[in-house]
Amino acid sequence: MKNTPSLPSALPGRVTLVGAGPGDPELLTLRAVRAIGEATVLLVDDLVGEGVLAHAQPGARIIHVGKRGGCRSTPQAFIERLMVMAAREGERVVRLKGGDPFIFGRGGEEVEHLRAAGVPVEVVNGITSGLAGASALGVPLTHRDHAHGVMLVTGHAKPGDAGPDWVLLARTAHQARLTLVIYMGVSSASRIEAGLLEGLPADTPVAVVQQASLPAQRHVVTRLGDLQSTLAREGLGSPSVIVVGDVLRGLAAAADDAGAASRAA
Repeated sequence: MKNTPSLPSALPGRVTLVGAGPGDPELLTLRAVRAIGEATVLLVDDLVGEGVLAHAQPGARIIHVGKRGGCRSTPQAFIERLMVMAAREGERVVRLKGGDPFIFGRGGEEVEHLRAAGVPVEVVNGITSGLAGASALGVPLTHRDHAHGVMLVTGHAKPGDAGPDWVLLARTAHQARLTLVIYMGVSSASRIEAGLLEGLPADTPVAVVQQASLPAQRHVVTRLGDLQSTLAREGLGSPSVIVVGDVLRGLAAAADDAGAASRAA
């Protein structure tokens, strides 16, 4: 018989990328709660609520690394170095991200970096804010009568990148009957509106949801041709998601009826 190699006396450090969801701690998965509770080091994004951190063990080291679309953030390279250093020291590291790590969370970049450094890494998915925002309004992202699919798009391109082709996206969404969900798009709303109007009707319904699932959640329902002016009037800002498409028709009609009744009163 071959000799069985002796096992190491302690598990090596590892990293888990955990999606914290849109903010409401009740929307965490069981697996996310378990990973947070086992962590000895947590690197936490700005959009992760304190209620989520309540699941951390008392002795865990919590490091806020401040990642928020369109705002000043901790450099990504520095965060990646922190993860590698802590894992090599034997720590159980959780990289805690708002939403889902693999949907505009730079999770793919982090997994590549950790694997290249020889660090074990796994991913725990979370509810992405685009889905949470629509669900908070009672609106589906797909519907047999209104939308055959959904496109998730970022409105915040990295430096030097021209970003999405809004005209092409609009034409595709119109022809294929797709819902558009735009992340980090408030600051670019004027450009997004102008581009989408090249391929979608001006009366296409749009919903903007700010801080989905949290007590401070706000939303507005409008039309594509009024997107920028509505955002300015209502004072909605980041973090928000913008949902565009016919899945909002019923909600838009209800908002029109409510507005008409208010004016009549």
